[in-house]
Amino acid sequence: MENRPNGRQKNVTGDGKDIRTSGSGLGTGPVGKKDGYAARPKPGESSGGTSYSASGRREGASSSGGVPGARSVGGGKGIIAIIIALVAALVGGGAGLSSLFGGSGNTDVGTSYDQSSFYETMLSSGASSSSHSSILSSVLGMFSGGASPFASESVSGDWLKKSNSGVMKTDVALGARAKYTKINGRGSDTVTIMVYMCGTDLESKSGMASSDINEMLKATLSDRVNLLIYTGGCRAWKGHGISNTNNQIYKIEGGRLVKLVDNDSNASLTKPSTLTSFIKYASSNYPANRNFLIMWDHGGGSISGYGYDEKNASAGSMGLSGIDRALTDAKVKFDAIGFDACLMATYENALMLDAHADYLIASEETEPGIGWYYTNWLTALSKNTSLSTLEIGKMIADDFVADCASRCPGQKATLSVVDVAELSATTPSTFKQFALETEALCCTDDYQKVADARAEARSFAVSSKKDMVDLAHLGYNIGTSDAEKMADSVVGAVKYNKTSSNMPNSYGISIYFPYQKTSGVDNAVKTYEAIGLDENYTKAIRSFASLEVAGQSAASSSGSASSIIGSLFGGSSGISSLFGRDINLDETTVANYVSENRFDPSALVWHQSGSERVISLSEEQWSLVHDVALNVMYDNGSGYIDLGLDCVFELNGRGELIGSYDGTWLAIDSQPIPYYNEEITVASGKTVITGYVPILLNGVRAEMILVFDDDDPYGRIAGARYVYGSETETVAKALTDFTEGDIIEFIADCYDDDLNYVDTYVIADMEYTGNHKISNVYIDRSRAVAAYCFTDIYGGEYWTEVIPG
Repeated sequence: MENRPNGRQKNVTGDGKDIRTSGSGLGTGPVGKKDGYAARPKPGESSGGTSYSASGRREGASSSGGVPGARSVGGGKGIIAIIIALVAALVGGGAGLSSLFGGSGNTDVGTSYDQSSFYETMLSSGASSSSHSSILSSVLGMFSGGASPFASESVSGDWLKKSNSGVMKTDVALGARAKYTKINGRGSDTVTIMVYMCGTDLESKSGMASSDINEMLKATLSDRVNLLIYTGGCRAWKGHGISNTNNQIYKIEGGRLVKLVDNDSNASLTKPSTLTSFIKYASSNYPANRNFLIMWDHGGGSISGYGYDEKNASAGSMGLSGIDRALTDAKVKFDAIGFDACLMATYENALMLDAHADYLIASEETEPGIGWYYTNWLTALSKNTSLSTLEIGKMIADDFVADCASRCPGQKATLSVVDVAELSATTPSTFKQFALETEALCCTDDYQKVADARAEARSFAVSSKKDMVDLAHLGYNIGTSDAEKMADSVVGAVKYNKTSSNMPNSYGISIYFPYQKTSGVDNAVKTYEAIGLDENYTKAIRSFASLEVAGQSAASSSGSASSIIGSLFGGSSGISSLFGRDINLDETTVANYVSENRFDPSALVWHQSGSERVISLSEEQWSLVHDVALNVMYDNGSGYIDLGLDCVFELNGRGELIGSYDGTWLAIDSQPIPYYNEEITVASGKTVITGYVPILLNGVRAEMILVFDDDDPYGRIAGARYVYGSETETVAKALTDFTEGDIIEFIADCYDDDLNYVDTYVIADMEYTGNHKISNVYIDRSRAVAAYCFTDIYGGEYWTEVIPG
């Protein structure tokens, strides 16, 4: 066993089974690194022409190294190629500007280093105390901002001082409007609860909707509580005789599901008019002084919005403007609107809902498949229909997180209750100042301050690259007076917040902020214009995204930053409009900043340092690094199998990256499998590492979720989530668990000798029994080609030469 106290612990159990492909290609497109490995040095050569054997041994080069071994995104294209590509992205194809914003994205991996181990390393190196402090803050950055600059690692930091998890606040800030709903008291209130249940594949594959209906049926309801369910959007309901063809309306009454409307058409449930129709039906037939709306389905956050109707997939999701239109047309004011869906506890959503409801109940993170637990709070509300909305929300959140901890340990869970009236009254002014300041930081010489804060902030749906980030944590990380005032006002409006232990720095409200990919910026702008979000925030994210594009473009060429940025701004191609649309960036400022804060890939060269092969970076260069990942390609005779991206690397006492690879890889039951690290969370001294394995689950594309923590340092299978292609931009709830007898096929991306993606193949399979061993096993070292990928503050990727054998 190899103990790695600062990262995932490896339990090396011996030799692994063969790694080989079987059958025909699946035609899925890449299931691992979505943008491929075009920038990675070819297994047989370095970028400087020096060749390597399959084991990584140099051939025809001196042992001292010195050949530039790194390739940035774009594979070292010259300035002409960059300009042509950018112009084509700007004016060509159906993607428009979003293609230009696309960049390379990050690899969603983290680092294995923590504060104490790195500090001890620096002490042992004999560096001065001032060097310790500087390196701790600017190289790893884990302590002052509450998290590492490595994009996927989140450290508790301020969460220990400012945590609002499990704390209910009943105060209301001055200036907040009066609540729409007046609670009469003494149990005299009448309540109508409208559950808009788009069953979709969550039901047809896993029966999740039927399971929640069963929880509702177990509740003891009084005659003062009307519980109505609108069903549709699903090809195959699992139970209760619910129609697979028609939309229907049901009422739970006396422990039975009573059909009220047998055929309410088969219109898409992501169509605003369908939602409007249901609300009107419920409010007119079951009038009440308290109305609740729960929207049940997939969720995609601020940009994608709500819902995926599998019977009407082409209808897309219902964006925030569509939800706003549906609620406006329905003309009903709600006590609370809840989303039993992923990612909908967003600032944009909450502000939009202020015109329609008093409270928002939703999750910042993706929800585990079990979703809300309905029995207890429905029974409690029936016993006292005058129960406060905060008490109801608290019960929903507590039961949800507790049920997730019991039934799907290791999966992430968050749920918050937001006073949208207070949020709309207290945050716009502080949010505006925050947005103005953030844009100013990007437009001057403090882009890295924003980039580091964004990289360190709690992110949600990391694997889906939705770029939803906790708004308060982002503000606290930036750390200026305006940013902290904004964060405090946001936290104040979150009246109750509950999170699982592996979700520190989740304060209850997220926001879209581009980082993992910038292709969503234009869609975000359209959404913000539709819902009236402060235009200064639009300018801020445009500025940030523009700096990312400029930094990546400059890094992709050996030319000067000034000439590259000048080409981006100038000419008649219209590229200048990318930077100039209502923002304050100018050519000279951008060129100077990028020139002074430019990662130098020529330093990523292995050289001998004592008995070790290492890569040495200056403190300034380390400060520009947001991510380091280990990639291993396996030679199968006709090309290479991608084994994934792991979060392990080692620094020596001099702060140098050690170039050693032990020849092992992650395996299940001794079968090596592709593994992609997603996130490392450190909270209260406990580390939780999550990653995924691409699979077919009973023939359907999915990802197995692995969790490594103090309870299971060598890992456990925590569940799975289905993977979607172009049919929806929303995110499905994760499965709660595998079922005994499930057939799991491990799938891997295959590349040719030039690392062009070929196809994805099955490499192994197993039947799930619930008793599987995760470990590291030795693979054929002569066939394994390992290299590290660095990601800089602009999201640009750079590769080392292959690790010497």
